[in-house]
Amino acid sequence: MTNELLQQVRILDPVSGTDQLADVLITDGIIKAVAPKIAEWSSDTVVRDCQGLILGTGLVDLYSHSGEPGYEERETWTSLLTAAAAGGFTRLAILPDTVPPLDNPSGLARVRQQERSHPSHSSPHLYYWGAITQGVEGQQMTELAELAAAGVVGFADGRPLSNLALLRRVLEYLHPLPIPVALWACDPKLKGNGVMREGANSIRFGIPGNPAMSESAALSAILEVVSAIATPVHLMRISTRRGVELIQAAKARGVPVTASTSWMHLLLDTQDVSNYNPNLRLDPPLGNPEDRIALIEGIRDGVIDAIAIDHTPYTYEEKTVAFAEAPPGVIGLELALPLLWQNLVDTGVCSALQLWQTISTNPAFCLGQSPAKIANEQPAELVLFDPQQGWTVAQDTLKSLSRNTPWFGQKVRGRTVQTWSGQGKQGKQGKQGKQGK
Repeated sequence: MTNELLQQVRILDPVSGTDQLADVLITDGIIKAVAPKIAEWSSDTVVRDCQGLILGTGLVDLYSHSGEPGYEERETWTSLLTAAAAGGFTRLAILPDTVPPLDNPSGLARVRQQERSHPSHSSPHLYYWGAITQGVEGQQMTELAELAAAGVVGFADGRPLSNLALLRRVLEYLHPLPIPVALWACDPKLKGNGVMREGANSIRFGIPGNPAMSESAALSAILEVVSAIATPVHLMRISTRRGVELIQAAKARGVPVTASTSWMHLLLDTQDVSNYNPNLRLDPPLGNPEDRIALIEGIRDGVIDAIAIDHTPYTYEEKTVAFAEAPPGVIGLELALPLLWQNLVDTGVCSALQLWQTISTNPAFCLGQSPAKIANEQPAELVLFDPQQGWTVAQDTLKSLSRNTPWFGQKVRGRTVQTWSGQGKQGKQGKQGKQGK
């Protein structure tokens, strides 16, 4: 039996709306007591002074990419899970664009077997999106019912689905199934060869522009289909001001949609591309300043329900190329919480509970899951976070195999101290030392 007493920790629980100082007693991975002051405990209890620390419900990532199977040099299951727990994540949903793709039950079973063969599979919980189309190529629908029966968390290609007739059939087929479906609104023809959001900065930097209408035109079409069929849909990777406006209008008239944006689109915009850092090459691209402001307002107003990490590892060689030639995507599991806290909470842009709602509770709801709670007899699905601990983003401090982040080599404030997986025992990979750099 293991007993841990966290004294005077700041509790953040969006489910109960709690933001307060209290003591928390955890026994064998179960929350046994939450009280302003716990005066009695057993002699074998590990007592920790947690003044200045945050205890929140475990973070939930809606969608990210795995290197394994297919690209183990980018990320293995072990490194992915270790990085996730080191960043405070207790649930992680993987997109189906593995090699081979997760477009059939046997492929899903193989991936689960590979994942479980790694020593760190106990934490966090891994979930898998099933592919909407065969080979995630957007041409032919997969056997959705069979994948649902095999236990996928939902359906998503992670790529634009431009065939609206196919989309209609998919939503009609999924209408009776209580399982999420996630769509990325992007018109590839309008996007063209654009690799940066079109605007004054793309012209100034001489980088091919991707117009905002590539998102808004596709989003308008998706919303029309969803409105007609009434199958609930999650809209992933919203990145423009117009996208926020369209979702706000759709929600106001009762269209059954939820939406997420990536953490990077809340922190940076096209002005930051001035140094041509290939680690800022994203898809969808970073927005113009007005897009970033609208996304932040969307988070505060509840128009944008959740923040996704969209962790996308690449090797050093793959990313060390010209900006326009770099594959799009960055890692983020270990960096999202400290940087979001530093840039949104510390600056007063949003409250601590608002941030936690969008990276813990709401993502769980979007996945059709019950969120974690901080209450007596609940599983300890928790993250202990030190918002003041400084550390340098470096090869020896990152758990991910890949280093494709614009913050590499920089000092960051805020770090996960410990993660509990909610599986009846402490999540081993989330425990961090207190080494600052």
